[in-house]
Amino acid sequence: MATFDSSTATIPETRQVPRHVAIIMDGNGRWARRRFLPRVAGHKRGVEVLRRVIKTCIEHGIEYLTVFAFSSENWRRPPEEVSFLMNLFVSALSEEVARLHENGIRLKVVGDLSRFEPRLRALIEDGERKTADNRRLTLTVAANYGGRWDILQASNRLAQEQPQKSGAWTEADLAPYLALAYAPEPDLFIRTGGEQRVSNFMIWQLAYTEFYFTDRLWPEFDARTLDAAIASYQKRERRFGRTSEQLREGADVLVPASASRQTHYA
Repeated sequence: MATFDSSTATIPETRQVPRHVAIIMDGNGRWARRRFLPRVAGHKRGVEVLRRVIKTCIEHGIEYLTVFAFSSENWRRPPEEVSFLMNLFVSALSEEVARLHENGIRLKVVGDLSRFEPRLRALIEDGERKTADNRRLTLTVAANYGGRWDILQASNRLAQEQPQKSGAWTEADLAPYLALAYAPEPDLFIRTGGEQRVSNFMIWQLAYTEFYFTDRLWPEFDARTLDAAIASYQKRERRFGRTSEQLREGADVLVPASASRQTHYA
């Protein structure tokens, strides 16, 4: 398994274009309500928007895209909405995995999958297995995921597998057990819908991530909105604990973005 720099242990490489973008796709229900549609219509529209965002990420040269599809707290929603979301997840996997594979996209699904129906778990396993060797973009879908769950499950696994080091564990010991151990920490976090909180999403991994909040609802998200988020990111001074003077002295060098990679994913 590849290992990546921790933003608290070392100074990660900084690029003009974020290597890893994480998104909370908020506002589907409000988008539908404003159009006098059922909330589920907003979720269905959100899947279509995600398809276009994947395409735009590839064109920008972004290597990892992680989206929050269903949190561990979303089970509190009305049962009919939860049921629709589960069925939508099944249909999206059934329809999209082949398209992802054709475009060199690796699919990962992270979270406590034990609560899902066997059919959904089987589709997830099949999609991950089929796309495992793809490297054009890694799309991670966080489903029944919570940041605190992630830290707890990683800690429990570490305790089970390395009990002899109890009391002396380090960040490096814990990192391989985290759900997104295969990905670098996000450079850019985006939340749509006007809310300005992380809502228990990747709370370990977002330690030094740049945040971008937009009032646009997820079904309204488009390439221009992503471009605006990236433009905001490019204006940030990523110090990782250092001073501005150190950066000006050349302690931090921006790595040019790789050439844009086109795709016909649509």
